[in-house]
Amino acid sequence: MINRDNGDFYMKILDGGIGRYLKEIGAPFQQPEWSALALMEDPSAVTVAHQAFVNAGSQVITTNSYSVVPFHIGEDRFFERGAELIRLSGQLAQQVKQASGSTVLVAAGIPPVLGSYKPDDFIHDDAVAILEIFKQNLLPYSDIVLAETQSSIAEVAAIQSVFGDCGQPLWISMTLEDLGASCKRSTLRSGESLEEALNAIDFQGVDAILFNCSQPEVMAEAITLAAEILPSGKDIGVYANGFRPVTNTIDANDGYSSMREDLTPQDYLVFAQQWKQLGATMIGGCCGIGPDHISLLKHLKG
Repeated sequence: MINRDNGDFYMKILDGGIGRYLKEIGAPFQQPEWSALALMEDPSAVTVAHQAFVNAGSQVITTNSYSVVPFHIGEDRFFERGAELIRLSGQLAQQVKQASGSTVLVAAGIPPVLGSYKPDDFIHDDAVAILEIFKQNLLPYSDIVLAETQSSIAEVAAIQSVFGDCGQPLWISMTLEDLGASCKRSTLRSGESLEEALNAIDFQGVDAILFNCSQPEVMAEAITLAAEILPSGKDIGVYANGFRPVTNTIDANDGYSSMREDLTPQDYLVFAQQWKQLGATMIGGCCGIGPDHISLLKHLKG
């Protein structure tokens, strides 16, 4: 367990946004498949992306499984090839781990299986059926379960119902409204308060709470609140995105969100230093945060 009382020694550096990085290096990449297209057409590009983050200093790499859901690849293709592609994402990450040494951990990337930023479309039974496919096919290749971009209390509850007894550390990462920085009240994309969400979690089966795929500016308030509410020994992580602010009405299959021009690797490091001071023990990046950003995070460990 990571100890927040000794952040220098226990700080974990996560990876960055693999989807945008695949696009950057010229891998097969388009909507609606997003990063899943590289799994289908050029898996070697996924290996290159994982290795780039390891070379930059990432101690945890997340499987390229985020887009292997019906929302992105279509229901027919998911039920024909979903399990195969999920397994492949785990195998590729595990191969990079084995080649890079035992200090690198593989996080099973568990996406919001019914669509990003779409809490109103969440149906518990439908989500659980898909999550079970991820559990069966991805966990044999992972060290940690990382549920990403969870937008509502109901989504988090479904994750706990499926992965609470999986035998691996469970990290739950929630996405926040980007307008939170102006109102000083951390809110999930569902409109539910972060305080309510944290109080609804059964922490017996959860090892870490993280915040991802939101603006860097909204993370400080969330970390502060989490540090107040989380039981002793639970960890706090952050991996913000490099998009311009988005609302919960964004359609993840509609074009590409525009990137900020004022979030250089050095700018991102300044945010990361603040997050560490507030109690974050795991820091990485989400969409648009690449190896150059991650490489500077080594300064957090000194």
